[in-house]
Amino acid sequence: MTIGQRIAWIRKEHGLSQEAFGETFGVSRQAISKWESDSCL
Repeated sequence: MTIGQRIAWIRKEHGLSQEAFGETFGVSRQAISKWESDSCL
């Protein structure tokens, strides 16, 4: 399991959208998307 897959799994387990998850960490929805696709760490 990659880091991106783990991030997506955690987010989904908590029932959060990428936007809501990003707000928790002070980053954009686009950053979460890049993390989940392993385009950026």
